[in-house]
Amino acid sequence: MAGNPDGAYRTVCRLCHGGCGVFVHLKDGRVVSVKGDPESPMNRGWMCVKGIKSPEFANHPDRLKRPLRRKKGRGAGQWEEISWEAALSEIAGRIDGIRKETGPETIAIGQGTGRHHYMHVVRFANALGTPNWYEPGLAQCFIPRITVSNITYGGFVVADYYGEVKPKRIIFWGHNPLITGPDGELAVSVRRALDAGAKGVLIDPRRTETGRHCELWLPVRPATDAALALAMINVVIGEGLFDGEFVEKWCYGFEELKAHVKGLTPEWAENITTVKAGDIRKAAIMYAEEKPAVIEWGLGLEQNINSLQTVRAVALLRAITGNLDIPGGDMLGMNVLRGYPTLKDKLPPDALKKRLGADTFKLLGGWRAFMPSAHIPALFKAMRTGEPYKIRALLLFGNNPLLSVANSREVYEGLNSLELLVATDLFMTPSAALADYVLPAAFWTETEQVIGYPLVVENIAYAQSRINETGECRQDEWIMDELSKRLGLPGADETLKHVMDYQLEPLGITYEELKKRHFAHPKHEYKKYEKHGFRTPSRKVELYSRTLERMGYGPLPAFKEPPEGPVSSPDVLSDFPYILITGARTLEFFHSEGRQIGSLRRLRPEPRCELHQTVADRRGIKDGDWVMLSTKRGSIKMKASVTEDIHPMVISAEHGWWFPEKKESFYDVFESNANVLTNNGPPYDPAFGSYQLRGLLCNVTRKD
Repeated sequence: MAGNPDGAYRTVCRLCHGGCGVFVHLKDGRVVSVKGDPESPMNRGWMCVKGIKSPEFANHPDRLKRPLRRKKGRGAGQWEEISWEAALSEIAGRIDGIRKETGPETIAIGQGTGRHHYMHVVRFANALGTPNWYEPGLAQCFIPRITVSNITYGGFVVADYYGEVKPKRIIFWGHNPLITGPDGELAVSVRRALDAGAKGVLIDPRRTETGRHCELWLPVRPATDAALALAMINVVIGEGLFDGEFVEKWCYGFEELKAHVKGLTPEWAENITTVKAGDIRKAAIMYAEEKPAVIEWGLGLEQNINSLQTVRAVALLRAITGNLDIPGGDMLGMNVLRGYPTLKDKLPPDALKKRLGADTFKLLGGWRAFMPSAHIPALFKAMRTGEPYKIRALLLFGNNPLLSVANSREVYEGLNSLELLVATDLFMTPSAALADYVLPAAFWTETEQVIGYPLVVENIAYAQSRINETGECRQDEWIMDELSKRLGLPGADETLKHVMDYQLEPLGITYEELKKRHFAHPKHEYKKYEKHGFRTPSRKVELYSRTLERMGYGPLPAFKEPPEGPVSSPDVLSDFPYILITGARTLEFFHSEGRQIGSLRRLRPEPRCELHQTVADRRGIKDGDWVMLSTKRGSIKMKASVTEDIHPMVISAEHGWWFPEKKESFYDVFESNANVLTNNGPPYDPAFGSYQLRGLLCNVTRKD
């Protein structure tokens, strides 16, 4: 443990995706305070409210502290405490029986987003021989952006807030980083850039907390962002604002792109997006002329059935304006860590053909996928129906699918169809309450890891230190490794420290050495492509993607109207006249986590939905009224936040809401859960299998 003179321990907060260097103070082995590390290159002493409240998480009386085995019917809430040896042996025995009877592919593994054990779950799945693991984001969050960046630029990019040159212009596109601060791209970095003079443009149906710091807001109709991006490309090329030198030397397919967008004018896009043509033109000119500039893109671009081409259209803007891998622009990563040893070679070749959805969604589950995984709707359908084969068991690691996966009632049916459900978590959740075994997970102060930040680009390596223990809580990786030993799986003889040392070899240090230093931050290099080109087949930025063309996907981005919406579903408008977006984040909670934490719950006691003043007036709704929000799939109850800062036809619902205090009524899991409203059905994005979580038709009425 890396100690300090004042008795504090230096580590990294992982209450969310993480990235904040911190000092943790203990008393009698308990966490009593967490404070930001002023020397951390990521946060420089700043912390969000969640991280500061870490002691309440760590010491909460409802923490799971011992393994539990279900005594009565599923969901009955009757448990008995058992030893770790009994729990692991019994679980391993049941897994072994299922894999021998029907094959390892009939065992699925689910995990939560951005946790320390993320890549270890992939490793465990490969060792077990199952191709069917999932994380609720994947096709809906981050993986399309990573994959498209790799195909287009040969690597992922992040905004450069860290060097001597700062961005002059920031486009916030479907992203609210002052609230979310994802993946080590911390809110404080964005705020400091804005305070230092960077000018913002917001492209979002909501004028978010970040958008209130921007000088221009483009309230786009949900799921039409591809049209807007194509029109911006039209302006940049048509008005000669592209970086001619960079395009000529480092871009492939410019002439094809130029011809492709010729008729895709701001006036064309206005009819689709409802954003004024003049504002589209203005945003494009601002971004192209005020360099260096960055695009902060978020999952708002991915939660639709045109995910691939929407992200592609935005990605191309960076290249044609020359804002790629320059100081103050969107920079390619240093990738200072070696890739996690996921034991990909241990997955049997025939298992690839059994991955649910892989044959259809090649960039999600095929060989070209960034992290090949199962298609979530197909996986839960296989639980319910046995098609194309029955999923018999599910192991959850920090995942609460009843809240985090679309169409919650079908998820509930799927979980109840399982022969074996195991949940590892900090607290009892609605999903864990249906399990056969519930295992107590370690809190972030009780875990160890090597992690590179920002995620995927890995410019800085951090050591997360285990500094205390609570009850019999165990790190998720330990649980997987112990199951691996009992099942005789490949890699079972390697410890987590072996894995971490392997990751650090390129830096020439071990995990123990990194703990003493806390972080390793090699000097950043810009324009890395000038040495060896981009890591693409042409060694250039691929505006026209031959890779996608060979896979049967469009080589140039295109707009596709969402299947449910005011244009595609006019017959539904009489009953559901408004447009729903889900997934709004708040500072107080991380997805479905944290609602049992008293101080955070007092700040955000109830679920909220935002609606425009004109909608409220039409429906007789006042700010703070309880309302019923409905789609074709169901209804939920939320409190209304009436505002002018939202597209007049859009209603935005917070996600992740359940009520830990209501154990007797199954936590009222369907009462205010946004995923009761969402759609997990086809059509899907043809490459990623993304489904429509934004742009759905809805209605809102005052609840008496």
